Amino acid sequence: MTAQRSKPRTQPASKQKLRLWIRLLGASRAIEAELRRRLRAEFGETLPRFDVMAALQRRPHGMIMTELSRYLMVSNGNVTGIVERLVAEGHVMRLPVEADRRATFVRLTPKGTQHFEGMASVHEAWVSELLAHFDSGETDTLIELLATRHPPSLRT
Repeated sequence: MTAQRSKPRTQPASKQKLRLWIRLLGASRAIEAELRRRLRAEFGETLPRFDVMAALQRRPHGMIMTELSRYLMVSNGNVTGIVERLVAEGHVMRLPVEADRRATFVRLTPKGTQHFEGMASVHEAWVSELLAHFDSGETDTLIELLATRHPPSLRT
């Protein structure tokens, strides 16, 4: 990476791993906070609502609520409140699941798809801007390292 690196310190591997985790967490939180701020300012949207619409956009035919909450790694209750508001605004539709009356199937409406697509392209540009200090090679290296160097249960 192009930034100047400090000399490696002689410290136990566990301390190095802790420092790495703190750096990753700090970077992630800073980027997330800026994206939250921009989504609110530009679109009057929240990051959780954006995330729900993004998940549904990836599955154009929709998904059941339980699957959506698992995909987003949040509770059913959190997703239910967001989906209810998106339904009320006409961005998401609910459909019954014939095989299981307790389950609810959700998907984006055409209005929701259009709304999300308008935000998604701007969001992508913001992320590109926020990570602009990484060149293409560094980006590829980080993606590869983060995709292959942690427990399989954490891979996305």
